[in-house]
Amino acid sequence: MTLDREPAAPLTEPERQLFFIEELKRYITERQAQTGQPFRFCVETFGCQMNARDSEKLTGILLAAGMTPAEREADADLVLYNTCTVRDNADQRVYGRLGVLSHYKKQRPDMLIGLCGCMAQEPTAAEKIRTSYRFVDLLFGTHNVYALAEILCRRIRQGSGTVVSLLEQADRIVEELPARREYPFKSGLNIMYGCNNFCTYCIVPLVRGRERSRRAGEIVAEAERLVADGVVEIMLLGQNVNSYGKDLEGGVTFAALLRRLEQIPGLERIRFMTSHPKDLSQELIDVMASSKKICRHLHLPLQSGSTRILQRMNRHYTKEGYLELVDRLRAAVPDIALTTDIIVGFPGETEEDFQETLDVVRRVGYDSAFTFQYSIRSGTPAAGWEQVPHELVQDRFDRLLELVQSMAAKACSRDLGQVREALVESADEKREGYVTGRLGSNLMVHFPGDASRIGQIVPVRLTQSKGFYYMGEAAE
Repeated sequence: MTLDREPAAPLTEPERQLFFIEELKRYITERQAQTGQPFRFCVETFGCQMNARDSEKLTGILLAAGMTPAEREADADLVLYNTCTVRDNADQRVYGRLGVLSHYKKQRPDMLIGLCGCMAQEPTAAEKIRTSYRFVDLLFGTHNVYALAEILCRRIRQGSGTVVSLLEQADRIVEELPARREYPFKSGLNIMYGCNNFCTYCIVPLVRGRERSRRAGEIVAEAERLVADGVVEIMLLGQNVNSYGKDLEGGVTFAALLRRLEQIPGLERIRFMTSHPKDLSQELIDVMASSKKICRHLHLPLQSGSTRILQRMNRHYTKEGYLELVDRLRAAVPDIALTTDIIVGFPGETEEDFQETLDVVRRVGYDSAFTFQYSIRSGTPAAGWEQVPHELVQDRFDRLLELVQSMAAKACSRDLGQVREALVESADEKREGYVTGRLGSNLMVHFPGDASRIGQIVPVRLTQSKGFYYMGEAAE
């Protein structure tokens, strides 16, 4: 069959994409009838929770088009990499995996390979893919993930070569398309896209675009649909959720949005990330303190404890301001779990700057921290600055990691002996007859139970602290 039909009348973007999903489904149905084999796909996700949510949308589109998930990339008719480019090692992982796919494609020339997401949106990486990885069939970015069916139809119609669909900027938000959640009982929910902060090390504003907030009514309506479909926990997603609504008329704030979501019957838990310290308002702190549904966990990236380095990073807060914010959070929400991101070896960082970072870690006592060595990202101001020698960066990274781990182990024992609610997410992979649940603090707990518990919120007594997780027992 051919895929030469186009929409006959002007359509909204969701309607247009649903048209191409149906076109793709007609093609897949006919192909499967001819071959007697299902058309199998594999979507691999690299990066953050927003990428994970995008992959759920990509998967939903392919399932709606009649495709079947493959257990292995080698068995797939379509392999799609949804990529991250926030650090160089993320790029290198993808290049390595593409090298493996090239061997599969030599054995099966009809295999389709696609690459989308942040790496595709970055001009240098996109050009490298186009010139050095010519076996890639689909290349599209962050601004038109929703158009997968249309792009795939174009590639099938074209017959060979690479279909490139990269938009310089996003002019719309398209959400009303199929998605397949990883978990039936919890879901991510995008409330905004993009970032306006332009930290000097960060490529996100270049690949995700400027901040664009969804309207509160649309977010609430989607949350209500998710709850009706069995979701009890929602993770609100955005590059900087604290700045939600600044681009909308009517003065809606992130705190006001949370108040509306709290009113949804059946929604038991609300999480969100990521929060920028400069935009964390007292209004939001007050909402968290009074809420029965917002989890007592906040991811609050530090990046550096040195005010001098924070200024070079364009972070718009000081060490003292960050610590004062932590004090206000803990005064309002005494049992809050704090996690963070820290960069080591930012250009110009001295041993004195690094010691300031260690001081903040000791004073805050994070429940966990994601620690990274600074990674040069082309197109960012810091990429052109004098770099800290690698051996110094590695030494500081090792020292920071040791401190973070020791502090996190202490934080993990804080609730030992207490009863806390856990959302059971899966059977324990290592212990037969046990299940694994996530506490409000975002830590995991393993306790005796069977698969019937999955998706339930269960009170659990925390009986042992293992440094980064708990062992427990159901306390019903």
